[in-house]
Amino acid sequence: QMCEKFTICENSMEMLLYNNLNLPKVTEEDGDCLTFLSFQDKCLRKISSGLYTFQTYLKYVQETFISEDQNLGSLSYSTEHLARTIRQMVINPKEVIIPDAATKESLHTKLKSTKAWIEKITIHLILRDFTSFMEKTVRAVRYMKNTRSFSA
Repeated sequence: QMCEKFTICENSMEMLLYNNLNLPKVTEEDGDCLTFLSFQDKCLRKISSGLYTFQTYLKYVQETFISEDQNLGSLSYSTEHLARTIRQMVINPKEVIIPDAATKESLHTKLKSTKAWIEKITIHLILRDFTSFMEKTVRAVRYMKNTRSFSA
């Protein structure tokens, strides 16, 4: 939708230049941590922490991007719910990193201060990286569930 509406596509030069958002990622290295239970706990902590971090980014997208679908509110709620659910699966839930109010506010202020022409690129990068994060999250949770190392 972003590509069609605003001509902001994956190969856009502006996209490549502006990708300094430090969005949470589940890397290939994290994919290898699914073998043993202790590493699975590490994966779950990273996934839950990443989902909590995405909350501020999704809030920015919700405030900034007007979509015909209007699904961003439910996306933010569902992400928070999933973060809490996965956090409960962690052996020590206190080890999950949840950004504090000051960190969230600082990031939100930084995002809101972007120039209008960069705003659309920022939204696209957030949604693209969130999609990638969720795809890897689903794979990790499905793998753990299929190996019966935990109950989901």
